[in-house]
Amino acid sequence: MARTSVKKNIIKPVNYLNKDFNDFRDNLIEFAKVYFPKTHNDFNESSPGMMFIEMAAYVGDVLSYYVDSQFRESLLAYAEEKRNVYNIAQSFGYKPKVTTPANAVCDVFQTVPALNNEPDYRYALNVKAGARIKSTSTGTTFRTLEDVNFQLNSNSSPRVVSVFESNSGSPTKFLLKKQVKVESGEITSETFTFGTAEKYSQIKLAKSDVIEIISCTDSDNNTWNEVDSLARDTVFDEVENNSVNDPTSVINRETSPYILKLKKTARRFTTYINESDETILNFGAGVSDNPDEEIIPNPDSVGSNLPGSPTFLTRAFDPSNFLRTQAFGTAPSNTTLTIEYSYGGGISDNVSSNDITELSAVTFEIQDALLSTSLVQQSKDSVGFTNPKPATGGSAGQSVREVRESALAYYQAQQRSVTKEDYIVRAYSLPAKYGNIAKVHLVQDDQLNKSADFENLDRVVTQDDVDNKRTIRSLQVGRIPNPLALDMYTLGYDSNNNLTQLSNTVKENLKTYLSQYRLVTDAINIKDAYIIDLAINFAILTKVGFNKNDVLLRCVDRVKDFFDINRWQIGQPIVLSDISYELSLVNGVASVVPPIDNNPNKLPIVVTNKFKPSEGYSGNVFDIETATINGIIYTALDPSIFQIRYPNTDIRGKVLGDNLGVTD
Repeated sequence: MARTSVKKNIIKPVNYLNKDFNDFRDNLIEFAKVYFPKTHNDFNESSPGMMFIEMAAYVGDVLSYYVDSQFRESLLAYAEEKRNVYNIAQSFGYKPKVTTPANAVCDVFQTVPALNNEPDYRYALNVKAGARIKSTSTGTTFRTLEDVNFQLNSNSSPRVVSVFESNSGSPTKFLLKKQVKVESGEITSETFTFGTAEKYSQIKLAKSDVIEIISCTDSDNNTWNEVDSLARDTVFDEVENNSVNDPTSVINRETSPYILKLKKTARRFTTYINESDETILNFGAGVSDNPDEEIIPNPDSVGSNLPGSPTFLTRAFDPSNFLRTQAFGTAPSNTTLTIEYSYGGGISDNVSSNDITELSAVTFEIQDALLSTSLVQQSKDSVGFTNPKPATGGSAGQSVREVRESALAYYQAQQRSVTKEDYIVRAYSLPAKYGNIAKVHLVQDDQLNKSADFENLDRVVTQDDVDNKRTIRSLQVGRIPNPLALDMYTLGYDSNNNLTQLSNTVKENLKTYLSQYRLVTDAINIKDAYIIDLAINFAILTKVGFNKNDVLLRCVDRVKDFFDINRWQIGQPIVLSDISYELSLVNGVASVVPPIDNNPNKLPIVVTNKFKPSEGYSGNVFDIETATINGIIYTALDPSIFQIRYPNTDIRGKVLGDNLGVTD
């Protein structure tokens, strides 16, 4: 039998570690010597064979460079090209700032006629957001960011009233003043016509320095809302807090002029910034009239249309079908969109004080059906603006490096509240028109052991409580941590800048606001922190030669500054030695001494609890003697804060004499 010759394929090893020209060249030479010794053995630099080897090494080096470069450009931390940095940053959810507007706070004025020597607030205007005021020096346009409603007087938007005109000592006109935030930027609008619906259609705005999309409406007067991503189908919506919109919340109109709500919207869009700093609007793919919620899968039909997926998956529940619904927003069709936006910004917008005064466009709201037409017109003509302080913040757009670093920081947070500090910052950032948040304290929720004896604190303090020293949570024991929820204790300010509990309307607004940022596993219970009202008693010895009354007044002012409520937080203890130290710094004070004889511990400062609701206090009884340890007064077990509600009467001091022993 004849033998059959079989030529085996020899697997030639390849070195994949070569990265540059010299490595490629040397490896190709060694490869040729090993596997082609008879074909080519002339490796002189001038030989034709070396030309081909070096050409191959050159190609390998170029390809290696581009592979490395493309990989580096795919990582945000190392990307250098503007297009790549912008693309990756926006995929992380961060939108580059192509320009930054200037911001300022303007005083807004109007006059109203007098009625029985009081302002006739029927002529008070509601200056709608978007009013445009120009700088007299540069012509830069500023617009108001919120309504200025002179009919409302709230903690978040106080109204200052003064006499403007008088006749024979009787006022005939009053001047009303409020403040509003303004932002620079020219205003323009563009229209775009759409025919048959197209999935994920895009439009590009003409201006390259867009600051903000102000509004987007179609020819049917439907509003389109900007969202972070097309998958988000809810947006914040605000309504004025009045009897028509919410009869139950109108009683809290002073503390919460507006009610914050969440609404579902199918008409939505996202914005994208390209490498040319142009703004592109992206719309959804939905072409169905059915709401998103009508397509609800069940456990028996979950899967995908991929090979090997369960055969019981019906086509109706194919995840790809969501693209044919409004799940990613409606695609505009057979309509015309009108987009109003602001553009400009920059350093030149930082104008000086008292420069934003020229009113160019404004819209008023007033119930003038039964009012004097001439007086209404006088009120409108009297509206004026000015900025007491310079406008600041205007700057050029971000550099590529700034975008990169900002996007990395944004990605780590992702606008989610993860830590305790995140939730506190979010609560403080609630816009003032939805409520004034003064203090926030966050702790893990705990529950009471129901087998323990505990006191119901949701009742009025009685004299029996006082006699038996029942204090905040004094009888509550057996607290059990609840890992599934967090307790957010909050307080607000009243019109006298004293702490007070938030109204239910403000709490609901805060709850709605936080719902967009909290993790799905977090439950937030919004509760009232306890206010412990105090009185302070101190005594001093003065230095010889100083007026004792003047020194005492300075000491009282120093204690007032020490207990300034803006400096205090929930759970903060009182260190009595700190008060003594502050008093010792007052010019003319020789020493701080115990103020009363009934002071067994000889404390230099005597603190007492003021609690009677009939006298305007919070009603919270607090055992200060028990809470004082080593000269430090600690707060209650439940989150609470110390406060001197009436500093003019509850801070009492006296001069016992001078440092030479001369007594009064």
